[in-house]
Amino acid sequence: MNLQHKERILSLDVFRGFTMTAMVLVNSQGTWDFVYPQLEHAEWNGWTFTDLIFPFFLFIVGISTAFSLHHREQQGDSHRTLMRKIFFRTFLLLLVGILKENYPFYSLHNLQVTGVLQRIAVVYFFSSLSYLKSSVKTELLVGGIILLIYWALLMLVPIPGGVPANLGPATNLGAYLDRFLLSGHLYAKTAVWDPQGILSTLPAIVSGLTGVACGRWMQTDRNMTEKTVWMFVAGNIGLTIGIFWDFLFPINKNLWTSSYVVFTSGMSLIFFAMIYWIVDVKKIQWWTKPFVVYGMNALTAYVFTSVQGRTMKYLIFVTGEGGEKINLRKYLFDTYCFPYFTPMTASLVWAAGMVLLWLLIPWIFYHKKIFIKL
Repeated sequence: MNLQHKERILSLDVFRGFTMTAMVLVNSQGTWDFVYPQLEHAEWNGWTFTDLIFPFFLFIVGISTAFSLHHREQQGDSHRTLMRKIFFRTFLLLLVGILKENYPFYSLHNLQVTGVLQRIAVVYFFSSLSYLKSSVKTELLVGGIILLIYWALLMLVPIPGGVPANLGPATNLGAYLDRFLLSGHLYAKTAVWDPQGILSTLPAIVSGLTGVACGRWMQTDRNMTEKTVWMFVAGNIGLTIGIFWDFLFPINKNLWTSSYVVFTSGMSLIFFAMIYWIVDVKKIQWWTKPFVVYGMNALTAYVFTSVQGRTMKYLIFVTGEGGEKINLRKYLFDTYCFPYFTPMTASLVWAAGMVLLWLLIPWIFYHKKIFIKL
C-alpha cells in the first residue's frame, strides 16, 4: 500500500477506470445464457466491444510503466534498483494471479497457472525492460518483428503429428504447445487450449510495447494539441493496417493474432487521445470522478470482484422454494433481476449492480488516500 502524492495525468486514470469499469461489467453478467452480443467475446474470429478491454489494459500498463519508471529515474533510482523492483512486482502479480484464478479450490495437481494477471505480469516485465534498455525506435522495430514471426509460426509451421498449419481452436500451434507444456494446468473451461497461453503471450507483449511508446511520446516537450493529433494519426494507421491484415491473418482475441494487436493498439490510441483531449486539454472533468476512483484502485476492484463472484457461486448456498440448494449468486439474480426484465436486460442489470457495488470500496479508499499497488 502506498499514498499517491505525485502529479498524475488525469486522462490516464480515467482511461484505466473506464477500462476497469468495462471489465467488471462484462465479467459480472447475471447469467451467461443471456448476454448482449457486445458484452461477450467473439466466438472465434472477429471482435466485439468486450475484445477491446484486455488489450486496452495492456496498453495502459505500457503507458503507466513508462511514466512510473521515468519518475523513479528522476528521483535518482539506479537501473539495478529499478530491476529489483520490477522482478519483485512481476512475482507478486504472478502470485496474485494464480491465487485468484484457482480460488476457492486449490490443487497442485491441476493448478491453473495462466490467467489475466499472469499475462499482465509478463507484459509489465518486458515493457519495463524495454523502457529501461531500449528506445522507441527499437520498441517499434522489435514489436513489428515479433508480430511477423508470430504470423509465420501460426500460418506456416505445421503442427507435430502431420497436421498442417491452421487457426483452429484446438489444433493451432499455440494450442499444441499449451497442451505439451501445461497439460493439466490449462484454462479449465477449454482444457485443450488457453486464451492466455504461452505462445499468444508473445504478441501480447507488443500490446504493452505500444503503450510504452505512447508513454514516451507523452513525455516529450511537444504541445498537447500536437500530442493528441499524432496519437489520432497513429491510431488510425493501426486500425487500417489491422483491418487489411485481417484478410490474411484474422483478428482473433483468443489467439491474440498480429492483426488483433495492431487493430486494438490503434483503437487504444484513439480512445486515449479522445480522453486526453477532453480531460487534460479541454479540462472537461466534471464526469471523471467515478472513473478516476476505479482507475486508481483498479487491481483492488478486479481481484475482489472475481473473489466475490466465486464466493457467492461456489461457497454460499441457500435453500430454494422447492427445498433445493442454490448458490447465493443464482438465488439473488433469479429473485431480484430475472423476473422483472427481459433475460438479456436482467443479466445486464445484475452486472451494472456489481459495477456500482464495487465502486463503493475504491471510493472509500480514494477519499482516505489509500491506493493499493503491487
